Amino acid sequence: MGILQRITMLARANINALLDKAEDPEVMIEQILRDMKESYHEAKVQVTAAITEEKKLKQKAGENADLAAKWLQKAELAVNAGDDELAREALKRKQDHDGMAKSFQAQWEEQVKAVTELKEALAELESKIAEAERKKDMLIARSKRAKATKQIHETMAGISKNSAFEAFDRMEDKVEHTEAQAQAAKEVDADTLEEKFARLEGDRNVEDELSALKARLKKDA
Repeated sequence: MGILQRITMLARANINALLDKAEDPEVMIEQILRDMKESYHEAKVQVTAAITEEKKLKQKAGENADLAAKWLQKAELAVNAGDDELAREALKRKQDHDGMAKSFQAQWEEQVKAVTELKEALAELESKIAEAERKKDMLIARSKRAKATKQIHETMAGISKNSAFEAFDRMEDKVEHTEAQAQAAKEVDADTLEEKFARLEGDRNVEDELSALKARLKKDA
């Protein structure tokens, strides 16, 4: 993978998408930042090397252009001296350097484009690293909240699966049943007490009536 492709890929990386795949988002965030910073430093070295190469190509193109000009001057001197053979040799050298100058010029132009792209990609990566640094604390906080929410829902689901709520409902029903039994026993005891008093009252009435009957019979006699 070329350095430009690598920088572009990292610069365009969606941190939130990576978090979705991470088992531990907090660890993943730190790892992403480390990777991005490491790639940034590597990219800086590559960009520096590309700029150095661009300057060398420009220098080579200039040197060959200068040599071509010098051989042209020598060819002119040879012609003026009436030495066509020497002029031909000088012109061959000139053509050689012209060709090399054009070749280096073309390579230099391509290198200039590559350096420009690399600089833009490096700047984009640097911007993404700064953005990631700003988002880091927020994302970690979101991750912790998400973990807490997930834990609560898992706990609730576990309780539901274990029928804990159903057990509480059954216990409530049992308590209510026991309370009803106690109330019924209380009412039964109350009814029994009333019956005793009713019987006592009835016995007293019988005795009163018996006494009255004896008194009346005695009076009649």
